[in-house]
Amino acid sequence: MDQARSTISKIFNGEPHSYTRFNLTQNMEGDNSQVEMKLSSDMDEEAGGNGVGDHLNHNSNRKPHAAEKPGRKPKNLCFMVAATVLIFVIGYLIAYLAHGKKDVAPTCESACRMRVEAKGHLFFCFVFSSRCDSSSPREFSVVNHKAGSKGDESLANKVLGKFKGYGMNTWTDEHFIKVQDAPAAGANRFVFKGSAEYSKGFLSYSANGTATGGVLYAFYGQESDFQLLRDRNINMTDRVMLIRAGRISFAEKVANAAKMGASAVLIYPDPTDYPIGDSTQLFGHVHMGSGDPYTPGFPSFNHTQFPPVQSSGLPKILAQSITSAMASNIRRQLGGHNEPETWGGSYKLGEENDAITVEVNNVLAEKKIHNVFGVIKGFVDADRYVVIGAQRDAWGAGFATSTVGTSLLVELARSISDMVKNDGFKPRRSIVFASWSAGEYGSVGATEWLEVRRIYPTVLFWISSFYGIVTLFGVQTLPDVFFSMPRVKYPDSSSTLYSQFAKINFESNVLEPFKLDAAAYPFLAFSGIPSVSFGFTSGNLEYPYFGTELDTREKLNVAAGNQVPQLAETAARFAGHMVLRLVHDHLLRMDVMKYNNIIRNHVVQINTKVYSMQPQLLPKALTVQWLISASGSYGRVAQRLVTDMQNSDLEDIEMCRIINDRIMAVERNLLSPYVSPRDSPFRHIMLGSGPHTLKALSNHLDGLKNDHPESDADLFRNQLAMATWTVQGCANSLAGDIWALDNEI
Repeated sequence: MDQARSTISKIFNGEPHSYTRFNLTQNMEGDNSQVEMKLSSDMDEEAGGNGVGDHLNHNSNRKPHAAEKPGRKPKNLCFMVAATVLIFVIGYLIAYLAHGKKDVAPTCESACRMRVEAKGHLFFCFVFSSRCDSSSPREFSVVNHKAGSKGDESLANKVLGKFKGYGMNTWTDEHFIKVQDAPAAGANRFVFKGSAEYSKGFLSYSANGTATGGVLYAFYGQESDFQLLRDRNINMTDRVMLIRAGRISFAEKVANAAKMGASAVLIYPDPTDYPIGDSTQLFGHVHMGSGDPYTPGFPSFNHTQFPPVQSSGLPKILAQSITSAMASNIRRQLGGHNEPETWGGSYKLGEENDAITVEVNNVLAEKKIHNVFGVIKGFVDADRYVVIGAQRDAWGAGFATSTVGTSLLVELARSISDMVKNDGFKPRRSIVFASWSAGEYGSVGATEWLEVRRIYPTVLFWISSFYGIVTLFGVQTLPDVFFSMPRVKYPDSSSTLYSQFAKINFESNVLEPFKLDAAAYPFLAFSGIPSVSFGFTSGNLEYPYFGTELDTREKLNVAAGNQVPQLAETAARFAGHMVLRLVHDHLLRMDVMKYNNIIRNHVVQINTKVYSMQPQLLPKALTVQWLISASGSYGRVAQRLVTDMQNSDLEDIEMCRIINDRIMAVERNLLSPYVSPRDSPFRHIMLGSGPHTLKALSNHLDGLKNDHPESDADLFRNQLAMATWTVQGCANSLAGDIWALDNEI
């Protein structure tokens, strides 16, 4: 380089004319790429010196010529300008090749990544669609596969054998759980106006004993329904609530009734919602939580020594299901106020002297259950998982409840395994296929696995493969699953799911709120894992045979218009496309900005109510400014993350991993750290249940306004502070680096 500088200096100082040669040599094999720049002068050649000119003399026989006295001739000036331009060109080429060296000579890791990405996501979606078929659900149809039964264990072994046959790594988890089953006598009973009725259906985890009180009809048992009764000044203390099934879970109905001071709840399927016959029995559970309620927050293992403890979600009042014929007989004999017109207006609500006695004697039993797993390991981020699972047990035949879902799970495992073996598909992340047991008792198997594995930070996404199959497509989720819809064909049509349902308005036509009894709900509200449940529904009506012994292949075929195979195949492709996208893309496709509007709407509602209640019911010093600031912090860091994603280098594995971890932290950090999983298992402040949620803050203000005995201004301020720092903590985590925190409170 010293000689090069000397030569360049001579050029500008008017030395004898020089010439420059350059040679760019690039080794395409890897690390030996180089740029060679050669300069020589006539003087060097004449002297036969040891400078760079001697290096570049390709013609050793060339005769030297005499040196001429330097001068500022036009010819020299031309050489000077040409040399200057040439130097800039050479510098540009050196920088270009030095930067391009990374692409020309990739490391082993980057070369592997390039090979993995050689075939795009769309190609593999096409391959998956061609491979995916609706495997016959009959193969997994078992008459009796109640959780812990021999039929359930046999089905688990069959699924495990399928996973092994596909060359997957497999394992099983064994749990010993406590559940309530029907009484030894075979039925619970109630006595109304001297007539005793026996019901073979039952609601697991009900309190046992006998309760007597006046019947009170409460429609669907929603909070709004009880509020309407309260507005009519109807006494609800020690009443036996008669409630129709639907809209919310059995557990929520019982919990709402308990808040009103009821002594018992009778739940029945009304013919307008459930055209299943007037003698059909209902089965379900009333645990306001998930998992084994006798080991809340920790797993159920055999011989594990834990102190006696119960979930706070276990009801303290009686709950029993009855048939629609039994309910009709009761309603015809009720007195009291007329029911509201919006409830039908045909019957009376009931009065306190319409006495009924309810007797529940469920039996607590310990059962051994098995969860079955198979995994396809990722090739880049193998320690990051996408879990897709299906419930395996059912009260009866459970064709829609579990059989179709299990067959779809196995078909997805087969199709994706074949792609890995035969089509060169190399997922970046691992795919876990899970078959759960004891789902009918409240996602017990799935929750126990979460409690024992404690892998919340590494599970990227949970997909519940099926929750029903009838006519319309529905999705229960918060993350952005929109990307999978356009490429999935609707059955017997050239159109796609997107054009059928989501083209006009995705959220109103397809997106549904998460339900407490959804299989994916505990993954989101209990563990903070982004989740989705999906399937085909019949609009506002539920598939009527869930929770009955009539959920058979024949009933499902009638409800689905004899399109079960076609709808099942469409559901499988939707799930498959979603899985492929989640394990193939460098960055996860989840919209963190969606929560921004949700949080802001809650904050505006709370702030408006607080302002309207000051200073009569709340002190003037109380401010919601901290919560407003926390909401603003979340909005800013969420937008910053979106910008980081747009500007990120997709070839930077570590950067993609960091961004994905920030995305995954959102749901997990929306779990309130200030409440116990035992007392409030669903700790999510927007989708959970309990006093820690943003919805509960708003309801607490309503209670203060209506002088509810459980409402308290000091308690509200404490809950407001906890909610504020939960939102702020989520924003801080989303910011990533500690120096990037947006802590403006």
